[in-house]
Amino acid sequence: MPPTLSGQLLRDGPKVVNIGLSGFARDLRRQRVPVVQVDWKPPLITDSRTAEILETLSPNQETEKGAMVRSIEAANAEALDRICAGDPVLVDVQPAAAVLAGFPDRTVLHAGPPITWDRMCGPMRSAVAGAIVFEGWANTLRDAEGLAESGKIEFQPNHHFDAVGPMTGMTTPQMQVLVVENREFGNRAYCTVNEGLGNVMRFGGNDAEVVARLEWIAAEVGPALGAAIRHRGGIPLKGLIARGLSMGDEMHMRNAACTSLFIRELAPALAETAGSGELLASLLEFMGGNDMFFLNIAMAMAKATIMPAHGIENCTIVTTMARNGTDFGIRVSGTGDQWFTAPAAMAQGLYFAGFSEDDGNPDIGDSCIVETVGLGGFAMAASPAVVGFVGAGSAADAIGYTRSMAEITVGQNPEWTLPSLDYTGVPTAIDVLKVLEMGIEPVINTAIAHREPGRGQVGAGVVRAPFSCFEQALARFAESVGAI
Repeated sequence: MPPTLSGQLLRDGPKVVNIGLSGFARDLRRQRVPVVQVDWKPPLITDSRTAEILETLSPNQETEKGAMVRSIEAANAEALDRICAGDPVLVDVQPAAAVLAGFPDRTVLHAGPPITWDRMCGPMRSAVAGAIVFEGWANTLRDAEGLAESGKIEFQPNHHFDAVGPMTGMTTPQMQVLVVENREFGNRAYCTVNEGLGNVMRFGGNDAEVVARLEWIAAEVGPALGAAIRHRGGIPLKGLIARGLSMGDEMHMRNAACTSLFIRELAPALAETAGSGELLASLLEFMGGNDMFFLNIAMAMAKATIMPAHGIENCTIVTTMARNGTDFGIRVSGTGDQWFTAPAAMAQGLYFAGFSEDDGNPDIGDSCIVETVGLGGFAMAASPAVVGFVGAGSAADAIGYTRSMAEITVGQNPEWTLPSLDYTGVPTAIDVLKVLEMGIEPVINTAIAHREPGRGQVGAGVVRAPFSCFEQALARFAESVGAI
């Protein structure tokens, strides 16, 4: 380096031009280094209409559209505030028919966006047949399949009833659901009780063992848990999740810490209300033997937390992400209850011994609702242990995933912090505009189901929300606000 230039750098400090991800420029500014940001990235958008809409709604827009841009920013800030202000509390466990308003007769709720029997994947069809037998609408699985095909069973997404379900997501009238109330806003959300590990309906299991376990949950587990939770006056979840993040959970594929914390919170009330030592022992064994027991609670919590952010005028925040094994779908705050869908992708990850990608089913389940509030893949930096399980690389890669999600969200949740990132809050509130501007699809941690009915889980991995869902959502949003 010439002496004059080196002397100038020592005297004046470096001057930086950052091309691409704005996070690098933001970090430099925090260190008081002057930086010029050049917004460039390899082109991902090939649709000229999408590019035109993005240009119209750009934050740098100084034309007559400037007022619209400011209203979008204000609406998105309001959505983030509502998400962060949420106070989710587990208040009860009840049969679905008792708490899901307007639950129609002979209806099976499923994961993901709307789908008909003829388009359902193998695990979903298998689970539907088992759910019909569980309800007593048919005596055999063959009769149940015939009933489902006949059109005499109605199929609707869980999300249409403020509910969520893992993997196949089966919810039927007699199934027990966790009830989470957002006490800041007064809304409630629901999710079935986790069935445990192994041969389970959420992975398409439907044999006598699966149905018998659901009957036991309906007859004993659900009522006992509900009585203990009511006796306890509810279990606040926000602080519990904050502790879980500091202990290595990300609340999607790792729930070991929060499951343990939950059992510790509930055990005294269970001991007072269970009625018999035998029932108490079986309940504690059931929950304690399943590190994923808290997942369903986290899902209901996330749904209750995101609901107040839905339906805000001029808001581009994603309030639903869900998949049914055939389609991936999103819903956006400012476009109401309309679904925007694309084919469900295959997760990239690790398969159990003896299985490969040829055995896996495309992505399935409502569990990515946790990503909409900054958990799961968005909080991967909290959970180095989950990185190896889902085949996402190293602990450094986990931090990279979280940092990249900060590029497509409105802000952070200051109450859910990440020790590995100097207690930065989890990136929260997925913005359709930022997803498209940055060319970064939301990342989701997920289990992988076998594509054949009843074969169960065959692996775990990472999947990205399809880009085209966000392009569709942007086009509809632009129409709704008169931007095109």
